[in-house]
Amino acid sequence: MTAREISSEHEAVGAYALGVLDVVEAAAFEQHMAGCDACAEQLEEFMRLEPLLGMMAEAAPASDWESSRLYAQPDARVLDRLVDVVVTERRTKRRRGLYLVAAAAALIVGGPLAATAITSEDAGSSVALPHAHSTSPAEDAFFNHMDRKTAATDPVSKAVATVGTETKSWGTHAVLELKNVKGPLKCSLIAVSKTGNEEVVTSWSVPKWGYGLPASTDERGKNPLYVHGGTGMAPNDIDHFEVRTSDGKQLVSIDA
Repeated sequence: MTAREISSEHEAVGAYALGVLDVVEAAAFEQHMAGCDACAEQLEEFMRLEPLLGMMAEAAPASDWESSRLYAQPDARVLDRLVDVVVTERRTKRRRGLYLVAAAAALIVGGPLAATAITSEDAGSSVALPHAHSTSPAEDAFFNHMDRKTAATDPVSKAVATVGTETKSWGTHAVLELKNVKGPLKCSLIAVSKTGNEEVVTSWSVPKWGYGLPASTDERGKNPLYVHGGTGMAPNDIDHFEVRTSDGKQLVSIDA
């Protein structure tokens, strides 16, 4: 192997899947794998990572310089680390090992992406994983990226809504936090301009268990709804937002 020596034929699966074995080594491993069901099964699991890596490559916003790194051969030190994770985790927990291998492979694809350390309690080791939000994109934007927020409670429907807005070159990015709404319903967030023009920012369905109901017997119904969308109106041109049902009923109006 070009990056490091593999101490056992069984441990060459990761290197083979990454395509870093030379012709002789690859042929030797293939001959070994022909009579080793365990290696064949591990290789099949490794190859399932290919669609994941492809999606990450397509989704990652990269400059020309970053793109050249994205498809470059993995650095030997990173490869060593990946193979080490394969070997260690396969010896502990098979299922958990595959998860960490996927995370380590993501490091190769992600390049400069931010990462956070996740510690293995049962293996006593750690591996850097790409940072992932524990919240939805809408919820993350609501709490971390909104320039302004306004809230309102409707005296009739009792719906509680907060709209966060963020100025964009194309208009306004808006996020809605909605509580105390029972379903099933189909709703839309409408931006109303100071001249009376209207634009639909986003639409969604309220399931039967509802959103933001603290007394709900269904745990899902206790959580608020977070949805986001955009309008071509500039923030200064928006008079207010309205949450309406599909039949035109206003649930709540929120000043911009």
